[in-house]
Amino acid sequence: MSLLSLENVTLKFGGVTAVNNLSLSINEGEVFALVGPNGAGKSTVFNMISRFYTPARGKITFDGQDLL
Repeated sequence: MSLLSLENVTLKFGGVTAVNNLSLSINEGEVFALVGPNGAGKSTVFNMISRFYTPARGKITFDGQDLL
């Protein structure tokens, strides 16, 4: 089972889609990096995991517990 899992997560700001249908899973003990150019949505993904933003759709779980 994954420690952190995002399944089909999407977030839009008005008419702009910041993150579209993102899925990833991170297992315990793994080192994980999210890389990309400016404006790619890296900070937005972090803000959804930390619950600063609520995704329009999708599922985020941490250690089996639904964060949404």
